[in-house]
Amino acid sequence: MLLKRIAAALTLALGLTHGGYGLAAGDAAAKPASKRPNPQAASEDLLARTVFQALVGEFALQRGDAKLGSDAWTDLAQRTRDPKVLARATEVAGQARQFDRALELSRLWLEVEPDSTQARQSQSSLLILAKRLDELAPQLTQLLEQDKVNLGTNLMHLNRMLSRHEDKKAVQSLVDRVASPYDKLPEAHFAMAQAAANANDNLRALNETEKALQLRPDWESAALARAQLQSRLSIQTAIDSLDRFVNANPTARDARMALARLFISEKRYDDARRHFDRLIKDNPDSPELIYPVAMLALQQGDLNTGRSQLEHLLYTDFADKSSIHFFLGQLDQEQNKADAAAEHFRQVTAGEQYVAARSRLAQLLLQQGKINEAVDLLHNTRGGTATEQSQLVLAESQILREAGRHTDAYGVLEAALKRQPDNPELLYEAALTAERIGQPAALEGHLKHLLSLKPDHAHALNALGYSWADRNIRLPEANALIARALSLMPEDPFIMDSMGWVLYRQGKLAEALKTLEQAYRIKADPEIAAHLGEVLWVLNRKDEAGRLLKEAAKANPDNEVLGAAVKKFRP
Repeated sequence: MLLKRIAAALTLALGLTHGGYGLAAGDAAAKPASKRPNPQAASEDLLARTVFQALVGEFALQRGDAKLGSDAWTDLAQRTRDPKVLARATEVAGQARQFDRALELSRLWLEVEPDSTQARQSQSSLLILAKRLDELAPQLTQLLEQDKVNLGTNLMHLNRMLSRHEDKKAVQSLVDRVASPYDKLPEAHFAMAQAAANANDNLRALNETEKALQLRPDWESAALARAQLQSRLSIQTAIDSLDRFVNANPTARDARMALARLFISEKRYDDARRHFDRLIKDNPDSPELIYPVAMLALQQGDLNTGRSQLEHLLYTDFADKSSIHFFLGQLDQEQNKADAAAEHFRQVTAGEQYVAARSRLAQLLLQQGKINEAVDLLHNTRGGTATEQSQLVLAESQILREAGRHTDAYGVLEAALKRQPDNPELLYEAALTAERIGQPAALEGHLKHLLSLKPDHAHALNALGYSWADRNIRLPEANALIARALSLMPEDPFIMDSMGWVLYRQGKLAEALKTLEQAYRIKADPEIAAHLGEVLWVLNRKDEAGRLLKEAAKANPDNEVLGAAVKKFRP
């Protein structure tokens, strides 16, 4: 980089010697020989001085001394008035954020080279950086006039050029001033619409977009912008607008895709599917279309279409093949095709679905009785983020828990908590696992730590309250904790179950019965059934209790809590 700058400095210096300043020696030709300076000596002196000053400027910049570099180039530019030197001096001053100096140099540059588009562009950029929009309009107008061939394109670039300016109202005013003389061009109205939208002047933006479409009715970008503005007020208006445009312009791919997505947002899946089917017909190998069609088919329960489109994606240039294998693995798993599912999950090697795929593969191994292989798979998987690492730990602890190895599961969680002591998910799971291995003190410790981090964690409040209620201790405090949890999640059947259980422990049988019946209506869970059955039994409604427990046990033969209740109250 330094050598390039030195070479550029030498080029500028040599150019000056044989250019404008070099002519000064020739001007003296008419003078008497005895008084005339030596032309060669003057030229060499100028060359040496110019090269020295240019090198001083470049070496200073390389050392990070922006002030000295800018001073050197500014002095050289003002003395030589050479356009190339002025350009470099302007650039250096701008990079040093000496905007006043850079603007003064750009004015001198335009004075020397009034028709220079580069000079005017530099001055416009500097005015934007210096946030002097009031001086910018004449420069932008001149630039637009100098390039009439690309007038429409340049109008479209106005907002992008001004995008970093924070005062969006000022930008809107500037764009209006510059673009309004060209109101016969659709691009002018589109530029004014963009500026208005950025300034949250939605009505004006919509009006200008309509004017752009009146001048160019088939302009897809304008139709999309109009629909986006309309959707802020009414999704249906945006749908109607795009529907009319697509009917008039059947090959408008982006507009049709936007319309289909709006239908999805409104859960009008059949309408969305109709448009996606047309898009697929016109673009059968387009991954960006095949993917949403596959997802929409799965959403509608059309598993055959969903599968075929996902399999098709594997033979396209779709970038995220791992996600496709994950969804195909899910389909196979749901259809009890364990080997095929496992093969797909193994091919998920990266991306958002990686940890989920490894977890599902571990579950498949567990179902095949390969417990150690499942644990090793998760234990040896490396998560890229702290969240992924905790997800892998939770999956491993779940595998161990389902295998009945509760102590091992707790050990995995404890080790993870040493690395992430404030992780809410790990704390909650460790608390529940501690309860399973008969360590109520550890359960309380984890839950209290979690509640110190998240006082409104409804499930932690419920778990701590239920633990006390189940052990028949600290019942008023347990009731208060569960009541607070219930206020946060009033429709949660498991928190209702906890409330029913603590009310039962407090001897409030009628309230307990009412609460447990409500919970069981929402969720026919075996543990809720066990609690409800016990309350019915104590209320001497033994026949009802027996029928409830028998039906629940038939549906959930392996539930330990329910099994214990059936055994306890068996006649």
